[in-house]
Amino acid sequence: MTLKAPEQQKSGNLVMPGERLGVIEEFIPDSGTYVKDGVIYSKIVGRSLLDLQNRRVQVYPVAPSAVVPKVGTIVIGQIGNAQSDNVLVKIFRVGKKKISGTFGGILHVSDVSDRYIDQMSDAVKPGDIVRAKVISEKNQVFHLSTNDKNLGIIDAFCSRDGFLLEQQPQQYDLRCPKCGNIERRKLAPDYGKEPI
Repeated sequence: MTLKAPEQQKSGNLVMPGERLGVIEEFIPDSGTYVKDGVIYSKIVGRSLLDLQNRRVQVYPVAPSAVVPKVGTIVIGQIGNAQSDNVLVKIFRVGKKKISGTFGGILHVSDVSDRYIDQMSDAVKPGDIVRAKVISEKNQVFHLSTNDKNLGIIDAFCSRDGFLLEQQPQQYDLRCPKCGNIERRKLAPDYGKEPI
C-alpha cells in the first residue's frame, strides 16, 4: 500500500485501515479515524472526506453493513488470555449483528463490577462468553466494561471439565452438572438465555 502525502490526499479517495490521512496540526480527526503519534489514520475501509473549511477529516464506510464496535455499543465476546488484573476478549458480535471476523478488547478488573474484585479469576475465566460495553478506544484497543446490571457473563464453562455451568439460587454461584464444582462469576441477569 502506498501512503499518500497529505497534500495528495483528496476527498472521495478509497482508503484502507492504517492509511495516513493527515496530521493533527492540519485536521481534527472525526469518525472512521484514529490518531497515533500525531498522525491521523483511517480505521476502516471507506471514502475519505476532507472538510477544508472546518479542518476535519473523516472516513465513511464503503459497505453500510460493515459493523465496528464504537464507544457506547454493547458487544458479545469470548474471554481469552487472563492476567490477574485484565483479560483479553475476542469480540464476535456488535449489538445484535454478528461480524465476519473478530475484534480484540480488554476488560480490566476495575471495570468488572461496582463491588470489589481482587483478581479477574473471581469474576471471569477463559472460554466464558461475556456481554460488555465499549467504554474507550484508546490506543486502537477496545476497552470494555461489565459494570452494569445488564452486563456480565452470559455463558460460563467449568474450569475442570469444560461443561456449561448451571446457575444456582445465589446470585453469583454456578455449579457444574458433571463434577459438582461450584464457581463464581460476574453474571448478566439473563445468564444462559442469550442465543449465541
